[in-house]
Amino acid sequence: MDLGLNGRTALVTGGSKGIGAAIAFRLAEAGCNLHLCARSAAELEATRSAIRTRHNVSIEIHALDLLKSRAVEELARRCEGVDILCNNAGATPTGPIEEATEQKWREGLELKVLATVLLTRAIYLEMAKRRRGVIINVIGNCGERPDPDIIVATVTNTGLMGFTKALGSVSPRKGVRVVGVNPGPTATERLVMLMKKKAKDRTGDESRWADLAKPLPMGRPATPEEVADLCVFAASDRASYISGVVLTVDGGVGAMGNLF
Repeated sequence: MDLGLNGRTALVTGGSKGIGAAIAFRLAEAGCNLHLCARSAAELEATRSAIRTRHNVSIEIHALDLLKSRAVEELARRCEGVDILCNNAGATPTGPIEEATEQKWREGLELKVLATVLLTRAIYLEMAKRRRGVIINVIGNCGERPDPDIIVATVTNTGLMGFTKALGSVSPRKGVRVVGVNPGPTATERLVMLMKKKAKDRTGDESRWADLAKPLPMGRPATPEEVADLCVFAASDRASYISGVVLTVDGGVGAMGNLF
């Protein structure tokens, strides 16, 4: 299927590993030139090298900490003119309310929400001038299925869902679409870390973390590539009438009760 993305340019934050790297690979496969942003220059370089072995596209990397407002401004300046913005950065602190210190709340809100909103604003205003562009917010399904064990993420993700719907309801008037994607449990380093913690809290043995995935409807978490496929489709011309919604890719988890 031709997604109509060949020759376009995309910025992916959190693009060095996990879902972000998978999105970058899929966009490159569709012919997109890339800007990848993350904190680690070494991890970004490794991802760029891996993509270049398979796809002949331009890839610029930006080792920036988006917790710093100047870094957000700098990234927006470097990436002026992108056709696609994929907001994927923002791994929030884990734990229930008892562990959610003021520092953890501020870190989660500043990176997952504030940095995303400020970067989106800068890129959106430029897209609106050109009357062309797509913004994809990778959020997380605890925004629609509140999880007390990751209470900071529950709050930040709920906020980003509202932001996506609000902006996406008016952005088409400026030629811009805004779409959210809510992954369910996805086989990333972060998920393994979370599940090990849950296994240790519940059984005293973190090595039993894989048992926690057995009750999932498909018996396994999603792969990063399965989430990336939806993100890239949402960014493509094939999804030209989709804006102001949050699409869930969770293998049926949302229809069940709490699993973890």
